Amino acid sequence: MTDREMAFGAVVDRQGRFLYRVALGLMRNPEDAEDVVQEALLKLFRGEGWREMSDERAFLARVVWRVGLDRIAARRVHMDVTEMEVAATGETVEDAMVGEGERAVLRRLIEGLPEELRRPLVLSAIEEMTSREVGVAMGIPEATVRGRVMRARAELKRRFEAMQRLRAEVAR
Repeated sequence: MTDREMAFGAVVDRQGRFLYRVALGLMRNPEDAEDVVQEALLKLFRGEGWREMSDERAFLARVVWRVGLDRIAARRVHMDVTEMEVAATGETVEDAMVGEGERAVLRRLIEGLPEELRRPLVLSAIEEMTSREVGVAMGIPEATVRGRVMRARAELKRRFEAMQRLRAEVAR
């Protein structure tokens, strides 16, 4: 094994789980997240940019993020009518509430946020990235990240409280 391969392996060992969590937050599917991480790592290994990272975590998150966005864009282009029909048959909020705890409902609420709010919230709150790291990963200013995270939390609170009221009404 060459020094280059060993150095890259060390980066993967340090950051692999983190990269998977970033990809999973974006892709929402474990298999797609694994594919995104593998594709990103392959791209990185083929190049030399990874050797000059000033902020390893943010740099790697940005690469995974971009690969994931490219995959999402490609999937949308290739989505056929049958897939759209299946996607349209998702559960209602009321169905999601039946038999689920508040954590599961909260997870569904997070998934239901607009992408511009969900993505920074997932990276910030769930992946525990700093606003600066999220900004680098997403290619947006740090102040924008903070604003979107605040709006996402406010929207989640509003939706969660509305669901709790609905649950109380249904229970009567």
